[in-house]
Amino acid sequence: MHAFDVLGDPVRRRILELLAEGEMTSGAVCAVIREEFGISQPAVSQHLKVLREAGFATVRPEGARRLYRVGADPLREIDAWLDRFRRFWTPHLDALGTELARGRRERRLRESEERGEPS
Repeated sequence: MHAFDVLGDPVRRRILELLAEGEMTSGAVCAVIREEFGISQPAVSQHLKVLREAGFATVRPEGARRLYRVGADPLREIDAWLDRFRRFWTPHLDALGTELARGRRERRLRESEERGEPS
């Protein structure tokens, strides 16, 4: 299965978002996904299996529990693929950063003048 096929599913994307926050038990993942998507435990387990088989998630046993975490290799591959498109948004984000900084600077100067402080 291609990486974008795996990530095309909103449940799997949400599972990865949860795992990006840190290692989680399958039960904890299942509880959140069942609450948010209303799907059964076996369905959540199937999504975890797809993520695991595609390398997006790794699992390790800890006693009777299974702990999942993000597998980084497929994400690196997606990042490399996206790299050729960054030129379309990077200049816009840089310009936005400049404008935000300019706005903060102007607000500080205005507040400073209102308090009677020298600029």
